[in-house]
Amino acid sequence: MTTNSELKQRQQAAVAGGVATKSIYAAKAENAELWDVEGRRYIDFAAGIAVTNTGHRHPKVMAAVAEQALAFTHTCFHVAPYESYISLAEQLNAAVPGDFPKKTVFLSAGAEAVENAIKLARYHTGRSGVIAFSGAFHGRTMMTMALTGKVMPYKKGFGPFPAEVFHSTFPNAFHGITVERALEDLDRLLATDVDPGRVAAFIVEPVQGEGGFNIAPPEFLKAVRALADKHGILLISDEIQAGMGRTGKMFGIEHSGVIPDMMTIAKGLGGGFPLSAVTGRAEIMDSAHPGGLGGTYGGNPIGVAAANAVMQVIRDEDLCNRAVEIGERITARLTAIAARQGMEPMGDVRGLGAMQAVEFVTDRASRGPDAALTNAIVAEAEARGLILLSCGTRANVVRLLPPLTTPFNILDEGLDILEASIEAAIQRNAVAA
Repeated sequence: MTTNSELKQRQQAAVAGGVATKSIYAAKAENAELWDVEGRRYIDFAAGIAVTNTGHRHPKVMAAVAEQALAFTHTCFHVAPYESYISLAEQLNAAVPGDFPKKTVFLSAGAEAVENAIKLARYHTGRSGVIAFSGAFHGRTMMTMALTGKVMPYKKGFGPFPAEVFHSTFPNAFHGITVERALEDLDRLLATDVDPGRVAAFIVEPVQGEGGFNIAPPEFLKAVRALADKHGILLISDEIQAGMGRTGKMFGIEHSGVIPDMMTIAKGLGGGFPLSAVTGRAEIMDSAHPGGLGGTYGGNPIGVAAANAVMQVIRDEDLCNRAVEIGERITARLTAIAARQGMEPMGDVRGLGAMQAVEFVTDRASRGPDAALTNAIVAEAEARGLILLSCGTRANVVRLLPPLTTPFNILDEGLDILEASIEAAIQRNAVAA
């Protein structure tokens, strides 16, 4: 039997060091569970970073993939297009908010979707400036790193980055950054750093992913929308992590009632297969010349088949409401734990739907980040059979992303492990102090 440690050694010898991984080498997975090469079972609260919203190997997704594989696996949509691509575009055009004609282009990765959204915004407006927000994560390509508002591990040492990308402050109530303060900073940016007439787009995550699961308040998004309308700027909603039912609605921005001009979609869209999309106003999506958008693997038939099945599963199994139920269950448990004596390092419990997080702090007065404790909790949970991920600009947030198909008994089992892991890590931390 191949062991995790053997594979770790082989990885260190063969794989680029910049590719960070855990030490769990997967052998199989089913719905919300994963088994490593040594046969050890894990409950998966990472979902491949919000990819397997419909669970690992959902039967309908796997059946669609198998059927497509018997027909053809690749033609390149530019060379020999296929109906499934068109059908999926029609579904996304109908699902994305906005009572106006919409069109879609498919790509392979989330970063590609963001790159193409920026291309379209610049082409359509004839402007070059782009405004993103502190704590944002939009990808690892040069443009998307420029847009990203988190240095480690994404930007350090990789510059210089593309020009005319600006960052404004994102609201964060837990750290005293009110909506008013964030909007004042945006006004300052437009008055001192970049002429609004040179800005092509705002790009914003309705719930920041790598930044720490910070939720954009509806009043903030509405104010950004109003500024965009005032100055002829496009609004792009990056739904790569918050989309596909994760927050309790198909897309995270729907909680605010704000209508974006374009939306970037990936992760949960493909149900475990590489696929991303940009969906937006038809006049924007049609502005680029033929050949200006696309790519060899953009809208690969296997990924498209999986995504068409994902859309059906979300509807048939009412996964948006299921996300709400999962979120309520997680919030109730975490809030109860945080209220107990000795759990003061649990500084903030927050989230939307099944996109939940806990921010760990040195103390609740200063709210200083405790990345070491966060890492200890993630490691403790892994040792007990639960896969967790950390996030946050200070690496002090534990995020919970269970599949939306997770059975409640497995969800509760995972929360039991999480509670025990928090208790153990905090106790060790207190003894060491």
